[in-house]
Amino acid sequence: MIDIGINLTHSRFDKDINNVIEDAKKAGIQALIVIGTNIQESKKAIALCITDPQFLYCSVGIHPHDANTLNDNSIVILRQLAEHPQVKAIGECGLDFNRNYSTPDEQEKAFTAQLALAVELQLPIFMHQRDAHRRFIDLLKPYIKKIPKAVLHCFTGSEIELEECLALGLHIGITGWVCDERRGVALLNLLKLIPSERLMIETDGPYLLPRSMRPKPKSSRNEPKYLPYIAEVIADARGESTIELIQKTMRNSQQFFNIYAAQKKDLQ
Repeated sequence: MIDIGINLTHSRFDKDINNVIEDAKKAGIQALIVIGTNIQESKKAIALCITDPQFLYCSVGIHPHDANTLNDNSIVILRQLAEHPQVKAIGECGLDFNRNYSTPDEQEKAFTAQLALAVELQLPIFMHQRDAHRRFIDLLKPYIKKIPKAVLHCFTGSEIELEECLALGLHIGITGWVCDERRGVALLNLLKLIPSERLMIETDGPYLLPRSMRPKPKSSRNEPKYLPYIAEVIADARGESTIELIQKTMRNSQQFFNIYAAQKKDLQ
């Protein structure tokens, strides 16, 4: 398994990050993609990945929440950071009109700048979208055919939105959102519509702890060791065996991020 989206530089992992990484390995995870959400966090992600370069990889980017930090030098710095061999994608970037921590104009400027950078560097792009689907699609369309690969991570949208994303060739990242009986049921019912070659799995930790886990963890912090549980739920919804789902999503993730961690016999 590969966790394609983990916020491992988040402060909730500071005290025991080595244990989190070791627990992930024990759970059968072969690689983690550490998400870069702004310049500083992207630098931290690279520094962390250097400590375990056969297991940790990352993206570098500016999240829509941090789009107001974009300045004339931001893309220059991201371009430099992207030269590091542990960097496998540009992002997390996109639009979030739900909270608008940055204005829509700031978000659109940061998003398109990173789309252009992904085209320039020919790197995959790792994207976020919440309550901004139509504008997200409109901004993405001029770039999508020039970008090698693109994933919309933590997809939580409608069937129509899923169809439009798939029509553009996007990969789809699914999290423990589908384990949430309050808001994940609709998405759970859409999982069969995602082509097997476009599906990837992630925790988005420390967020989105699977609510249906039993026994329920004492901490609300989500982490990579819980990815097998998410895989089981997704496999069941798709009518597949868990091993089959893990094998397919691992192959997709390896190809998408150009990483080829050795498969373990025990896929859990």
